[in-house]
Amino acid sequence: MHDDLIARAKAWLAEDPDPETRDELAKLIDACDTQELSARFRGTLQFGTAGLRGELGAGPMRMNRGVVIRAAAGLAAYLKKNGHAGGLVVVGYDARHKSADFARDTAAVMTGAGLRAAVLPRPLPTPVLAFAIRHLGAVAGVEVTASHNPPRDNGYKVYLGDGSQIVPPADAEIAAEIDAIASLNDVPRPDTGWETLDDTVLEAYLARTDAVLAPGSPRTARTVYTAMHGVGKDVLLAAFARAGFPEPALVAEQADPDPDFPTVAFPNPEEPGAMDLAFARARATDPDLVIANDPDADRCAVAVKDGGDWRMLRGDEVGALLAAHLVRRGARGTFAESIVSSSLLGRIAEKAGLPYEETLTGFKWIARVDGLRYGYEEALGYCVDPEGVRDKDGITAALLITELASVLKEEGRTLLDLLDDLAVEHGLHATDQLSVRVEDLSLIAAAMRRLREQPPTELAGLSIVRAEDLTLGTDKLPPTDGLRYTLDGARVIVRPSGTEPKLKCYLEVVVPVATPAGLPAARTRATELLDAVKRDLSAAAGI
Repeated sequence: MHDDLIARAKAWLAEDPDPETRDELAKLIDACDTQELSARFRGTLQFGTAGLRGELGAGPMRMNRGVVIRAAAGLAAYLKKNGHAGGLVVVGYDARHKSADFARDTAAVMTGAGLRAAVLPRPLPTPVLAFAIRHLGAVAGVEVTASHNPPRDNGYKVYLGDGSQIVPPADAEIAAEIDAIASLNDVPRPDTGWETLDDTVLEAYLARTDAVLAPGSPRTARTVYTAMHGVGKDVLLAAFARAGFPEPALVAEQADPDPDFPTVAFPNPEEPGAMDLAFARARATDPDLVIANDPDADRCAVAVKDGGDWRMLRGDEVGALLAAHLVRRGARGTFAESIVSSSLLGRIAEKAGLPYEETLTGFKWIARVDGLRYGYEEALGYCVDPEGVRDKDGITAALLITELASVLKEEGRTLLDLLDDLAVEHGLHATDQLSVRVEDLSLIAAAMRRLREQPPTELAGLSIVRAEDLTLGTDKLPPTDGLRYTLDGARVIVRPSGTEPKLKCYLEVVVPVATPAGLPAARTRATELLDAVKRDLSAAAGI
């Protein structure tokens, strides 16, 4: 076993094109560090519907140039098999460690395989890449990003020519092509031959951002903005300037790209502490709202003044606010969300007489809904211009929520006032998450197994009226690893995360509210119910 491990490590080392990871791996081999070598060579980083995502480092279980070159070659082979020989592949990248290298490797592999490749001019938001695919008539797109993962991670996200991320069976077919690559020496990688795009694509994207706003709408809301050390700042500022909003006050410490994300433990606006600097800036400047992007700017977080201080709105709250705003503006078309997002969107759509769809988790599914006009997911993802970007877009979402705040400001109202209106009209929909991060992935499988073998019959004293095992699929949803419990006045979904070592439980309770005066009591009741559901669910899952 030991000899076999060293032999595999040496074979990988012989092909590794990156001096940094070669040096790292050579030291592990010299030190006979079998524990670390086993972790890196116990398999290969699996290519799935999120593409690839993992920790940077040497070996097939890490993100590195060898793994990326194989992934690009597999994608190229898949495209050629499916009639796209000679087609254009657009490549974008963020500002993480190695992102530019991975983008250049991808362009070289595509060129060597007889496809055409074009690389965005510099690190740019993921939505710009998603836009560029359809704008340029590409057959596929690749974004090198790990979104809001920790600094040591990177990732590889694949889109097909419709501008949406891959879904089954494309992921498995690409994975099979990757597995078929015996040696990196078999993958031609010329030094030139691809195009580096200029700013024309970015200009075309920015021209479309104007289209999400209503002509002549108020543009008065003042914002504080943080890019969370990512790539959002320049594009967001340009979009806000074009729209005529006041220039956002920047969180200077987080404004420019920094792959080490020095001011945050996790560069995700949802994580505790990530918004502290933004709130400090807001206390100093007293804006109407705070806006944050995640590092690749496909997500948008919003915070408002609530009482004397600032608080983050939940993704479900922003999702409902944007929906209500679009309805008021007369939007037509289908409203869609993932099954883990609040059922309030369905109520808003129904009252407006609009079609409504629920999909599996992830924008790869939401973006494929027929006739989509607006889609959102509770994890701060909003698609407000599906004709331009068939993915979540933190730039256009920021524009639209700032327009809504401006409209309300002219009426002497706030985003919280509109949330109160929605609660009185449709019932108070309160959501929360129970999220358990694990070192050992088997704990997640054990929790899912326990819930399947001994399903709870009630949570928080509410009886479960329907329990569904989503691995079997439903009449509207393809199979996925998850459980859904419908309770009398609540809903719970439990699923393993697709991108992180987490078990995620999504909770929603709905408390009827007759008048605005009843809102405080309804909020108290909702908090009590959510806490009780969390406690009972933890016990049932053994986590």
